[in-house]
Amino acid sequence: MLEIKNVTKRFGDKTALEKLSFTVPDGSVFGLIGSNGSGKSTLLRIISGVFKPDGGSVEIDGESTFENPAVKEKCFFISDYPYFYNSSTLDSLVKLYRDLYSTWNEEKYRRLCSLFPINPKDRIVNMSKGMQRQAALMIALSVCPKYILLDEIFDGLDPVVRQLIKKLIMELVAENSTTVMIASHNLRELEDVCDHVGLIHKGGVVMEKELDEAKLGIHRVQAVFENELGEGVFNDLDIVNIKKQGKLMMFTVRGDGQTIEDTIRAQNPVYMEMLPLTLEEVFISEMEAVGYDINNILEK
Repeated sequence: MLEIKNVTKRFGDKTALEKLSFTVPDGSVFGLIGSNGSGKSTLLRIISGVFKPDGGSVEIDGESTFENPAVKEKCFFISDYPYFYNSSTLDSLVKLYRDLYSTWNEEKYRRLCSLFPINPKDRIVNMSKGMQRQAALMIALSVCPKYILLDEIFDGLDPVVRQLIKKLIMELVAENSTTVMIASHNLRELEDVCDHVGLIHKGGVVMEKELDEAKLGIHRVQAVFENELGEGVFNDLDIVNIKKQGKLMMFTVRGDGQTIEDTIRAQNPVYMEMLPLTLEEVFISEMEAVGYDINNILEK
């Protein structure tokens, strides 16, 4: 199990993370989302043992990762900008990671070579950004780690490769009960693969839930009313935002779905429909609740 306990990290006078705490269940695919500069990449580096937290701790199966080779062998981290030596090829990386990780799976690597169009003898630094990510992911999947940490893994990949990577991630989880954490701004891709989601902002946790539960807590409603509504008829609802186009009103509301529906239907709408939210809509709604929205940004 991956446990983040009151983690704080500072860089000079800048606080990247402030008493961050949550738990990632074993065998889950955890989507880490947040505003720019919220600390997502910093957290992944702390989990992988690259950075040492200034306060709190990160524990994998009850042990700290920092300067702990035995625990680090359980993890594989792909940063948002994977680093390769000028002379690195896929062949040279295989020789390195085959020795570093006792869990290396040669059969899986050979299969991946047949799926990704990469010449194992070509220098990786000469490849495109997307091809470099594919090379890094080939190594990560071949290692068969218990924990895999991915930072913006979908960035620079074409739609076909993105679908392939999602399929391979799900295979790894199913076969090895691997725990996967993906930090990304591509919420549409995360929605396809994640079962848990954590939202952080300004170094703190805004939300950490199962994805389905996160969607159930916020609702989008469209309704048409024949007559003008009186003031305060929806004061009992926790309305995140409301828009009006002619007689059509569109609500984003927090709370119990049945209570929301009953309250709006009590005003005798001509038409009413409750619509499912996307992960992006959940993100926007939660961020608006903490004052991070387009109107506040434009007013600065």
